[in-house]
Amino acid sequence: MKITIACVGKIKEKYLTAGIEEFTKRLTPFCKLETVAINEEKMPDNPAPAEKEQVLTKETNRLLAIIPENSYVILLDVIGKQLSSPELASKIDSLALSGHSHITFVIGGAFGYTDALRKRADFALSFSKMTFTHQMIRLLLIEQIYRAFKISRGEKYHW
Repeated sequence: MKITIACVGKIKEKYLTAGIEEFTKRLTPFCKLETVAINEEKMPDNPAPAEKEQVLTKETNRLLAIIPENSYVILLDVIGKQLSSPELASKIDSLALSGHSHITFVIGGAFGYTDALRKRADFALSFSKMTFTHQMIRLLLIEQIYRAFKISRGEKYHW
């Protein structure tokens, strides 16, 4: 299975980078993981609605451009469906069994994205009703993908 994480922005915090690197390494036996990050657009301090829409459109279009054509797209979205870790494992398993060998998880920037990305998505996933930084959610996502593979194989991960 190949998994792509399409996201906005670079990770600057060393503690997040260390966690991402650790779980990326742990995922090596289970899947081929690739992270493709686009640059974050500059948003004025008090943007007019038209300025905000322009920034969101630019980021959305660049995200859409890096999503592999035949990939199953899971959009991380606050209005998406919340799944438990076993449910995410089951979702990934069922995708693999139905012939989806490539999954792309999409993480938007600090201001989200336009509806064009929601229309491209095959599934919208919400981690919580709480808000997380897009940098932090990248670490949480990679950890949950790792946990899903461990659950699917019946291996201990959580006691």
